Amino acid sequence: MNKIDWLKEVQIREGELIKDLQGLLQIKSVLDEERATEEAPLGTGVKEALSYMLELGKKDGFNVKNIKNVAGHLQFGDGEESIGILCHVDVVPEGDGWTSEPFGAEVRDGKIFARGALDDKGPTIAAYYAMKIIKEMNLPLNKEIRMIVGTDEESQWRCVDAYFQEEKMPTMGFAPDADFPIIFAEKGIADFDIVQIREKEELEIKALAEVISFRSGRRNNMVPDFAKAVLCVQNEQEVIQRFNEFLIHQNTTGRYIVDRGNLHLELDGVSAHGLEPDNGVNAGLKLAAFLQALSLDEKATPFFRLLSSYFTDDSRGRKLGIAYNDDITGDLTINVGRLSYTKDDGGRLGLSLRYPVTNNMEKTKLQLDELLGECGFLIENYSNSKPHHVEKDSLLIKTLSKVYEEQTGQKAELISIGGGTYARSLEQGVAFGPLFPGREDIAHQKDEYMYIEDLVKAAAIYAQAIYELAK
Repeated sequence: MNKIDWLKEVQIREGELIKDLQGLLQIKSVLDEERATEEAPLGTGVKEALSYMLELGKKDGFNVKNIKNVAGHLQFGDGEESIGILCHVDVVPEGDGWTSEPFGAEVRDGKIFARGALDDKGPTIAAYYAMKIIKEMNLPLNKEIRMIVGTDEESQWRCVDAYFQEEKMPTMGFAPDADFPIIFAEKGIADFDIVQIREKEELEIKALAEVISFRSGRRNNMVPDFAKAVLCVQNEQEVIQRFNEFLIHQNTTGRYIVDRGNLHLELDGVSAHGLEPDNGVNAGLKLAAFLQALSLDEKATPFFRLLSSYFTDDSRGRKLGIAYNDDITGDLTINVGRLSYTKDDGGRLGLSLRYPVTNNMEKTKLQLDELLGECGFLIENYSNSKPHHVEKDSLLIKTLSKVYEEQTGQKAELISIGGGTYARSLEQGVAFGPLFPGREDIAHQKDEYMYIEDLVKAAAIYAQAIYELAK
């Protein structure tokens, strides 16, 4: 057989690829359990996106299967072994500050802009076209090829749980949901809430401000880009002056409103993926730091003191006494993704803690339990996805390295990440693209985009990789 020009095969289909991607990106597939139904247990948006992929597969002659309306697959080829491509079509909330419609899928300046363009709808369509090319070329295979499509990757991975209750695990595979060249190790991810249980503190000082409410963030794995507090204050002008000075000192933007006798404070941050909190500016922690510097009421004081003492300006757990680092996956990181407080319910935090492969998370949690208990808080809703690591000399990594080097002319360096991809749901699975070295990682940020050129190149790499693994 003549050597296949994979890039040319993708370029022939580029217009069709972009059109299908725009259709997928225009679906607002954000988790919406409040409006869930039996037919759409995670919300109508994610169900629509799943149906879109299954209908696309059916149209192109793949065998498709819907698993409980939360996952599905598109499959072709036969064999005792199988190659899995693990993708997801759910996206995080769009956030604020976009320069174009977040679900408009606008193409400009060689890029396609939309929530999910990079994470993970763009890569999903790239991998789909890779499979489509192999199928249309009728290339010889001795393994089954299966794209597994999930709808809850950005939250609790219920789609993966449901899928593997009914279907067997692929022999090996990859998730097109991170960086090129190859991600062979992923940190563990512990998500949990920290809840205030002590009612109040006996304070001798007179409060300058009573906190009526405070809220920031929507997901544990996103750096909040907006925070708001409602206060009842003794000296309105003093608090306003201190707030304006704080904004200048912090080089950030915010605003205040006086409404019905209460002072409303708003502060802007910069969103980023929670795997590296330092890539963003946490609006909730910033506003909490301002509030902590005031004399607050006795119930609010412990909550804002906790934030100031253990989380402000520290994403590595040093103040908590749980900092850790190894040579495989680097630093332990903590993202405070959700912050809330009300007079009636007290304070609550939603955290995403990413820990290295060699870290003992059980010991870390015991340390947190002890410290938080002393402060009047406890941990709830704890979940732990253990670290993932594939040996460097495995057949999977050797094959993907060969493909990447042939197509790019660059060495296939092995890297580790703090993010969690579907690759960890496979015993032999790695994350493989789509972000090329040197490209800005704007997943979970406003104006998320993917270069059309990179989308095409990734599809070509995926096509060769799938073929090499399955032939």
